[in-house]
Amino acid sequence: MRIIFHVDVNNAFLSWSAVDLLRKGYPVDIRTIPSIIGGDETKRREIVLAKSPIAKKYGIVTAETIYSARKKCPQLQVFPANYAWYRECSLKLMNYLSQYTPSLEQFSIDECFLDFTGTSYLYKDYFEVALKIKEEIKEKFGFTVNIGIASNKLCAKMASDFEKPDKIHTLFPNEIATKMWTLPVGDLFMVGKRTKEKLLSLGIKTIGDLANAPISLLKRHFKNQAISLKEAALGKDDSKVVSIKDATKCISVSETLQYDYKDPAKLKKILFYQAEEVGRSLRKKKMYAKSIAVTYKNAFFKSYSHQMTLVNPTNLTSDIYQYALVLFEQSWREDAIRNIGIRLSDLTTVVQEQVSFFEEKKEEKNNKVQEVIDQITNKYGKNMLIPASYKEDEIEREEKLKER
Repeated sequence: MRIIFHVDVNNAFLSWSAVDLLRKGYPVDIRTIPSIIGGDETKRREIVLAKSPIAKKYGIVTAETIYSARKKCPQLQVFPANYAWYRECSLKLMNYLSQYTPSLEQFSIDECFLDFTGTSYLYKDYFEVALKIKEEIKEKFGFTVNIGIASNKLCAKMASDFEKPDKIHTLFPNEIATKMWTLPVGDLFMVGKRTKEKLLSLGIKTIGDLANAPISLLKRHFKNQAISLKEAALGKDDSKVVSIKDATKCISVSETLQYDYKDPAKLKKILFYQAEEVGRSLRKKKMYAKSIAVTYKNAFFKSYSHQMTLVNPTNLTSDIYQYALVLFEQSWREDAIRNIGIRLSDLTTVVQEQVSFFEEKKEEKNNKVQEVIDQITNKYGKNMLIPASYKEDEIEREEKLKER
């Protein structure tokens, strides 16, 4: 059985700012007063990035305007974000954790996965290891973390989100029914707002309801996402912990957007062009990818990602794009995105049979079509061939502009 830790900093931005202020001589720990991390308070559109536990009691929520938060709590203290300091704290934390295992995957600026599989000769009791890590982080760095321990990444992430702060939780297969199935379905990792609303409309209120729902019902309403939803509710996840070292053995592309995007259609369009780019890079190298991930950075500079391991390696743009769409539907938190990308990893030069995830048959015809597309693209440019639906969108927008 695999042993995966998920380490998550409690209220990272506010905690890290508190540590910084205390080391500079600030007289009060801002975690103990009504306080928030935000932007310029004179601008009414500036929002709350993080809040203290006391501020939360006043009904202040992340992403509301500072103006609104101040109306709820007139004595609220506002402190600016310090992203350079946050990156420094994150780097120190990751360097510290990497001494326990080299299999560390940074999931976002304030959380990561650690793979302890096969280390039983070093560590006899993994809960004791987690306790040691948690206490040392508190002592060395001045902030607290939650740690989830499980046999896969999904359950480790779910476990770390149980009671906070400064806690350790486990979620092994024999604990899923009692610890996870009783939770609201919206608490399931990667279930976004729209998916939650659709599940609730079907009478699926808890994670247990989803786990026991007929797959036929889920397929009818969620199509390609159905199996992933069902498996997540059952606590199944075979994705690997991709270490920093392994991540260098990959092909990736990402784009910082002109403004923060919240339109899923626009984000999917960007993913298409990125799938085309990384797919073409793979084919030039005569390689195939066994894993694919979609990566995000949101308006709060919070990074996250979601990946899947493929049954059959591929280098086809169509396959890469379809996988990316599935990952997008599973993982996008419906937040404003400032950077999005695709990462292909576990690259190989050997493929026994290239089977499409969506067509379940050999893709010789698709390979030939892809060769022709690559030839046209190489000769005339990467934007020469695009999906008809995207072209129709552009024509429609141009016509609307002419009408104005």
